[in-house]
Amino acid sequence: MGTRSRRAKSPTSKSGSPGPQESGKGTKTNGHAKMNSNVEVFRRNIPSETSSEAAAANLMARESFTLDDDPDHKSATNGSSNHGFFDLPLQDRKNFGLLVLLYFLQGIPLGLATGSVPFLLKNHMSYGEIGIFSLASYPYSLKLFWSPIVDAMWSPKVGRRKSWILPIQLLSGVGMLYLGSRVEELMATTGKPGGPTVWDFTGWWFFLVLMCATQDIAVDGWALTLLSPANLSYASTAQTVGLTGGQFMSYTVFLAFYSKDFANRWFRTEPLDYGLMNLGGYLTFWGWAYIVVTIGLALWKREDRTKNEDGIWDVYKIMWGVLKLKNIQTIIIVHLIAKIGFQANDGVTSLKLLDKGFGTENMALTVLIDFPFEIGLGYYAGKWSQQFTPMRLWCWGFMGRLVAALVAQFTVTIFPSGGVTSWYLLTVILQHVFSTFTNTIMFVAVAAFHAKIADPVIGGTYMTLLATVCNLGGTFPRFFVLRLVDALTSATCLPDPSAEKSKKLFDQPFSCAIQADKERCLASGGICEVERDGYYTVNVICVFIGVVTFLLFIRPKVMQLQALPLKAWRLSSSSSSKY
Repeated sequence: MGTRSRRAKSPTSKSGSPGPQESGKGTKTNGHAKMNSNVEVFRRNIPSETSSEAAAANLMARESFTLDDDPDHKSATNGSSNHGFFDLPLQDRKNFGLLVLLYFLQGIPLGLATGSVPFLLKNHMSYGEIGIFSLASYPYSLKLFWSPIVDAMWSPKVGRRKSWILPIQLLSGVGMLYLGSRVEELMATTGKPGGPTVWDFTGWWFFLVLMCATQDIAVDGWALTLLSPANLSYASTAQTVGLTGGQFMSYTVFLAFYSKDFANRWFRTEPLDYGLMNLGGYLTFWGWAYIVVTIGLALWKREDRTKNEDGIWDVYKIMWGVLKLKNIQTIIIVHLIAKIGFQANDGVTSLKLLDKGFGTENMALTVLIDFPFEIGLGYYAGKWSQQFTPMRLWCWGFMGRLVAALVAQFTVTIFPSGGVTSWYLLTVILQHVFSTFTNTIMFVAVAAFHAKIADPVIGGTYMTLLATVCNLGGTFPRFFVLRLVDALTSATCLPDPSAEKSKKLFDQPFSCAIQADKERCLASGGICEVERDGYYTVNVICVFIGVVTFLLFIRPKVMQLQALPLKAWRLSSSSSSKY
């Protein structure tokens, strides 16, 4: 045959972005990461076993394929690999590193928008305004709706994935540079008379998260051709390492180095009134990093050429067919209401601790200690998901998470009047670990259930649809919960008897339930006396709703759904066989 390259038609996916194995969310515990914003990321389900025909087609679609290919590729038709990382071919190791880098960059703005920035905003905004800012995380939970477009529209000259990754990363970098030059001013003036509104501030972060979500679709698709078919399982590992690392950098590490108390305690002999870094400088650094990586990717990384033959509407038709399944409609309802019981704990507890004076440095330390527990506990949750039926384990995690919400409220209630002590810091850390543990159990269990019921013929669309709804159930109530905390809070600004000047600054008491009014009260030398804290009321309401819906609807339904045969989750053969 010589060395002539034999090319086959690219096996394009008809199942949505970016293909049957590209958009599904997996059950591997090493693919779990709970974003500190409480937006959960389901890792792509890269199966360890594929059909030999599909694997061979994937290999033959590569521009570099020849019939005299490297003997190592003989194992590609197995679709699985028992090799350790350092046993992989050099090209696979390089491509693995590239994937980790791309996912890491994706995690930087995502970790800020869903983790650090809400904490920093607490000094400037009310809970209701932070609820508006939480809308910035929505693109990551809704990317299913435009993923078919990313998968089907591209330039053959640039490359199927690079056609999206290059402009998206460039826009992200420029956006971070611009926002970095203004973010300090925006945070200080947002909501003030004559300043930008919270919607203006949210819009910039919505844009960055939208870019991250779109990049995620393209990078997930590229992973299937960057890695050899026998080593596709490492794509999930690359996403886990990269995305989790980026979020860890922008949440835990950034919060620690942003805190002046942390810097003064560990890095300075003389205390100063600022931390080791600020948000503007951090955004600027990573904005340039985005641009440098994008230029390097454009110049030095070549993508295999394929033909543009995918149909966008075919994918949307499949999605509509899945949505018409009765059992899918039931599990969607379950996902949309299941996380209401935990919303006050997930979205408000940490902010309330900061409001009481817990400090960003203590919060960063808490999350830093919690991180290895999250990884380790995720491993055990994965083992338990193999021993017990997934939704039974999920129900146990559900009940534990309701208990964790009450424990969190008790932790806030006993906040020491004299400030944070060692025993209280330990209490918060234990509460945080317990809450993370119950969340991890639910995450791993529901991911296992999704993988079990998904139709393998249209696995990408099926799994991504389920994961999207599950994510949405954790994001859409946040806005309403945070607004309700403000609405149910009652506080009055009273003159401080110990400060004579305060009586001259205001004559009549006024409400200081909203952050802006609280700041005006303190600036006037008054005391903001809280008669009713909306956090406690809203948390009790959420837990009550969680208990009632769990006992009367959620638990009976999920146990019933788990008992169904797999054919109850399949589209008719006539509608799915052609895909």
